[in-house]
Amino acid sequence: MRSVVRVGVLGCASIALRRVLPAMKEAEGVVLTAVASRDPARAREVAERFGCGVAGGYDELLDRPDIDAVYIPLPTGLHAHWASRALAAGKHVLSEKPLTCDHATALDLVNQAEKAGLWLMENFMFLHHGQHRKVRDLVADGRIGEPRVFTASFGIPPLDPADVRYDPELGGGALLDVGVYPIRAASYFLGADLDVVGSVLRLDRSRGVDVAGHVLLCAPSGVTAELSFGFEHAYRCRYALWGDRARLTLDRAFTPPPTLEPRIRIHSQDGIEELTLPADHQFKNILEFFARSILQGADYTAQAEAITRQARLVDQVRSAAVRVTA
Repeated sequence: MRSVVRVGVLGCASIALRRVLPAMKEAEGVVLTAVASRDPARAREVAERFGCGVAGGYDELLDRPDIDAVYIPLPTGLHAHWASRALAAGKHVLSEKPLTCDHATALDLVNQAEKAGLWLMENFMFLHHGQHRKVRDLVADGRIGEPRVFTASFGIPPLDPADVRYDPELGGGALLDVGVYPIRAASYFLGADLDVVGSVLRLDRSRGVDVAGHVLLCAPSGVTAELSFGFEHAYRCRYALWGDRARLTLDRAFTPPPTLEPRIRIHSQDGIEELTLPADHQFKNILEFFARSILQGADYTAQAEAITRQARLVDQVRSAAVRVTA
């Protein structure tokens, strides 16, 4: 039995260099073994920086016998292709979100992983931060009463015009980049049976991608989720749960740095109660969860269902959308 998972990295994207590779150096059960890039010089530079090996290209990395799993931080439109190639090569996969651009492809990949006995995960790292478990505990304990509405927003200022997230051929658009976070959070808090009641996508005519959106979801109980996202906003990253007794809010919901001590606020008729939580490292946590799941042969069912459910909701957002072109 191995005690560590040896990880290879396909690509040298910003999120990998800023967040995930540094976390790999700290995470227990994970060994950063090699990196690959379309630019060999870039791969050598990153390998030297993080003290690991270098592969001559993506295919060469997948062929290496000293790699157990791969992390994929490539542009969104390339995730599914390289995840499938990695699974076919016998490697476990942690892919940046979203894993796919559509539900059918998600089903195919999950089936491929299950047949091969391999772990396939989306890097929704925020789910592995302790602040969200605390929020769920507070709701379960009745601190806001019966939940009525979940709201979430994730918006960022306009990107560099050359950013790949504006490229429709590479899976660009706000829905797949920032919109998937509030959608995934809604499932986390309201359960698996959500459906899209309506949506609006704001399209940029010159770029051919959505740059903003709003989604209304509903659970069978009648609890609703109101979600907003986009690339043309002042930065906002928060959610709230509104009950019949109080309202709970959390800022920096999806992107808290490892040093941040989160603050949960509970607003009621009697005033505002503020709870300060310990700092937590969501990137390190998800890497350790991924490694433990592989090493311990954990049941994959919940991950498979989460991936396909998320992709189904994204498809529903598109099909229900009123499109407004700017």
